[in-house]
Amino acid sequence: MSKSLLRNVIGEYMTDLGEKSDKVVIVNADLAGTCRNRGFVDRFPGRAFNTGIAEQNMVSFAAGLACEGFISYAFSMAPFLTMRACEQCRTDVAYGNRNVRLIGVYAGVSGGISGATHWAVEDIGIMTSIPGIAVFEVSDANQAKRLLDYSLTCNGPMYIRSSIEPVEDIYDESIDVIPGGSVTVREGNNGAVLCSGVTVQYALEASKIIEARTGKKIRVVDLYSIKPIDRKAVIDAAKTGRVVVAQDHNVCGGLGSIVSTIIAEEGLSVRFKVLGIPDKFVAMAHAPYLYSRFGIDCNGIVEAVCGLFERN
Repeated sequence: MSKSLLRNVIGEYMTDLGEKSDKVVIVNADLAGTCRNRGFVDRFPGRAFNTGIAEQNMVSFAAGLACEGFISYAFSMAPFLTMRACEQCRTDVAYGNRNVRLIGVYAGVSGGISGATHWAVEDIGIMTSIPGIAVFEVSDANQAKRLLDYSLTCNGPMYIRSSIEPVEDIYDESIDVIPGGSVTVREGNNGAVLCSGVTVQYALEASKIIEARTGKKIRVVDLYSIKPIDRKAVIDAAKTGRVVVAQDHNVCGGLGSIVSTIIAEEGLSVRFKVLGIPDKFVAMAHAPYLYSRFGIDCNGIVEAVCGLFERN
């Protein structure tokens, strides 16, 4: 499989969106290079705005443009967008149901040696707790493009988180992306891995390894729409009897917390494991090392799934 860098795909595809609609505008906090928006800036200088390193102003500015009928795309690093500008995301964007698309790169620990200040392991918990904001995490290039296409027509705010680590190209151009949707990437009824973003590629590979070793078929479900979530897909996965959630996020407040709530509310009995970033600050390191250390890479998912089979 070939690989893509999602921040490149998303940033560069904005030029295509700009061609499709003259209502598309970009606002960034002096990070056009980091967020790969320079192509849009060069092509549509009158629709590109740099607020400087002032994320609160950036989000409020984007909300103001949305009030005037534009579709605003506000780009920044995910931790700065969701924490530094949290009040503006809630009050200026969500409260007024503005057509603002909040695009956060450096999701999870993909920022690697930039360290905890540049990691976003709390953003899903923050953004899903704000009423009215749809939250997405894409796992490959075509899925990212189709989500951006959808963003031209939907009403209300969106938050899209994106890793900066390379990801496998999983889907073809026909992939459908909708709020509350999911994709069963690999079928199986002996257990399930629920995942999103960078962990989808690892879960897919892990399921193949487990089948080759044990003959057991493990379902892999890409829950790219984190809010609203595909509740039925979670319930169906739980009926396999074994569920592992793999996420590049704090184990508190992320996809694992959302899935566990659904399982509990439905009264389902299932062997269950949440993988993610531990609820503590950890030393900086390159992202692949951190994925391995925290068990959200292929080997970690294999170990977690097989561990559920070993329980009495």
